[in-house]
Amino acid sequence: MSDIEKKEINILSIESSCDETAAAVVVNGRNVRSNVISSQIDLHTLYGGVVPEIASRKHIEKINQVIETALSEAGMLLDDIDAIGVTYGPGLVGALLVGVAEAKAISYAAKIPLIGVHHIKGHICANYIENKELEPPFLCLVISGGHTHLVRVKDYLEYEVLGRTRDDAAGEAFDKVARAIGLGYPGGPKIEKEAKKGDPNAIRFPRAKVTGEPYDFSFSGLKSAVLNYMNGCKMKNEPYIEADIAASFQQAVCDILVGNAVRAIEEFQVEKFAIAGGVASNGAIRQAIREACEERNVHFYHPSPVFCTDNAAMIGVEAYYEYMAGVRSGLDLNAVPNLKLI
Repeated sequence: MSDIEKKEINILSIESSCDETAAAVVVNGRNVRSNVISSQIDLHTLYGGVVPEIASRKHIEKINQVIETALSEAGMLLDDIDAIGVTYGPGLVGALLVGVAEAKAISYAAKIPLIGVHHIKGHICANYIENKELEPPFLCLVISGGHTHLVRVKDYLEYEVLGRTRDDAAGEAFDKVARAIGLGYPGGPKIEKEAKKGDPNAIRFPRAKVTGEPYDFSFSGLKSAVLNYMNGCKMKNEPYIEADIAASFQQAVCDILVGNAVRAIEEFQVEKFAIAGGVASNGAIRQAIREACEERNVHFYHPSPVFCTDNAAMIGVEAYYEYMAGVRSGLDLNAVPNLKLI
């Protein structure tokens, strides 16, 4: 039976780009049979952020376990798997290498195709898991710890980057501001929690725009403005309220993201807009974009939080569409830590 005639295409997928060791089994690009994640957050919290060497060692310890669990929860054996997808970039090089090496070994031993997957494409594809009706074309805002991209999804394998961050990503800014306030790591959830107790209009932080590039982002100046505000208060012996700083910072990020999103929606006259990435689980940002879409009669899509943060299910979705298009990777596949989307 050919792949086209076969009713179910089973993809085993691996994600190890940062501090989550994950494996999943995805059927026909939309149905997640298992999604196993071994998180290292508690470990890296001790150091105030991800330590690459520690992350790599933990991936080595956990990767066989999460793959075995993913297959078991899906009720499948390797003989049932049609292809294996793996994140090969961008990310931490040591962490990526663990996943890539594992996927290549399985591909060779089980004699199944290997498919290297771009991490950001995986985040975009997370929207297909719970929104079965969603199909391209649509716009997607990818906001994570290392990336902020505004992407035009023309087809399942055709992407156009309209804008990207020129410096810090949104999630990176969240982490740095959280550290400055004294909230610790990970910054995103802690800023969101603290912001609920503060006034988002208490402090007017800047909303940067990139001249000549209406869809590009810049968060470094915003981060510096927060630090300068705190230092200024300390020098003048003036008190400041951490909750107000968190709320005002988060509001500035919301305004920047929504502003670029609205410009793109209006220019390209789209009917569908999606968000993806770890920061997409932030309730305030999600609500702000939802309201902007509703005002313009645009359908708004987003993954559940478990599919916003790094996971292997999203990698399996992208791998499925690559597989069906005939895309294959060789056993010379390597980790590319700075892999570009386009």
